[in-house]
Amino acid sequence: MSAPHDFIAIGLGPFNLGLACLTEPIDGLDGLFLDDKTSFDWHPGMMLDSSHLQVPFLADLVTLADPSSPFSFLNYLKESGRLYSFYIRENFYPLRAEFNDYCRWAAGKLDSIRFGHRVTTVEYDEREELYVVHAEQRPTGERHTFRARRLVLGTGTPPYIPDACRDLGGDLLHNAGYLDAKAALQAKDSITLIGSGQSAAEIYFDLLQDIDSHGYHLTWATRSPRFFPLEYTKLTLEMTSPEYVDYFHALPPATRERLNATQKHLYKGIDSELINDIFDLLYQKNLAGPVPTRLLTNTALRQASYDETSGTYTLGLRQEEQRTDFAHDTQGLILATGYRYRVPDFLSPVRDRIVWDDAGRYDVARNYSIDTTGRGIFVQNAELHTHGFVTPDLGMAAYRNACIIRELLGREYYPVEKAIAFQEFAAPAGPHHPMELPA
Repeated sequence: MSAPHDFIAIGLGPFNLGLACLTEPIDGLDGLFLDDKTSFDWHPGMMLDSSHLQVPFLADLVTLADPSSPFSFLNYLKESGRLYSFYIRENFYPLRAEFNDYCRWAAGKLDSIRFGHRVTTVEYDEREELYVVHAEQRPTGERHTFRARRLVLGTGTPPYIPDACRDLGGDLLHNAGYLDAKAALQAKDSITLIGSGQSAAEIYFDLLQDIDSHGYHLTWATRSPRFFPLEYTKLTLEMTSPEYVDYFHALPPATRERLNATQKHLYKGIDSELINDIFDLLYQKNLAGPVPTRLLTNTALRQASYDETSGTYTLGLRQEEQRTDFAHDTQGLILATGYRYRVPDFLSPVRDRIVWDDAGRYDVARNYSIDTTGRGIFVQNAELHTHGFVTPDLGMAAYRNACIIRELLGREYYPVEKAIAFQEFAAPAGPHHPMELPA
């Protein structure tokens, strides 16, 4: 039997891929990365030609932890012969397809990755003090067993389907599968898009461009009171910092829940330039006459049914502020309803080694661990409820990986920033004297 690995990382999105890149040069740290996909592919259904990241290229897999890493986005551009073109472009935001290709490039340089390995079960060997990971290789079905002292979970957040649309029938889709379904959608008489974030806006803009040539009616409904932009001012960006994570993690759980509900515009908003492009396109098309489209705000999806004979969905919608219910018929239905974390089934045998909160979620420690020892199982992008809105942010991924690497090694390898913000989020340290307020 081969020697156990220092850690096994399960799932390979950008976060665990960044961990693979950052651990590659570290002597004495042996990691194995398993993913059920046959190759790296990041949101392939949303690779629209003009879509770009909402963070600058410095938020790549490695740079904010190690600017000298050979796995940087700039090195990818240099090896691809596009560094000068990117420089002349004068745009810090990589195209989404470009970032996906960069990740493929990085993955291709790593020997620690095993694609096509679906993890089926994780157990714990008490005697050896090792995690035992069972995996099935695709497409052969061959079974493998790996052992490691620690785990890093990066299984991602699967598409979320609202309760009203589960098992509904027909060919409705989550936006994650948009591009594959686009041609079939555009052959329909009507298309309805539910959602409010960047993905919804990109799809609406894409379908609006072709509305004249295909002749469909296009509706975009959002529960939000407006099509709000991603807040991207510099003092707001300071909230994507170690200090704010410290502050947020130390708050009572109820306060954290309330903040997460009110901070969506900090990480789920729409690029302001895209909002303006949508308006300009509507204005342009409206010159020739009314555009067959509707934009519905404050509108929540409450119910849904599907008539197989006519191929029509009937949506029960509610205008939230007016508390008015109304029905809406559509042939095509796209749910841009986001992603939500789901605890993987393969963890069932080790549930008793994981710390859970009152809502049945991981109780994630400040060092990103979730196990009872505080140093055995770490998570990537599963800590929104404990660490705040920075959790899915690519710009904080290298910082989180530097923290995890420090835990894996027992020492700091990449400098872990503790303070980068000008502003203070918590009350000043030291004794606090209550002030007497005037009556």
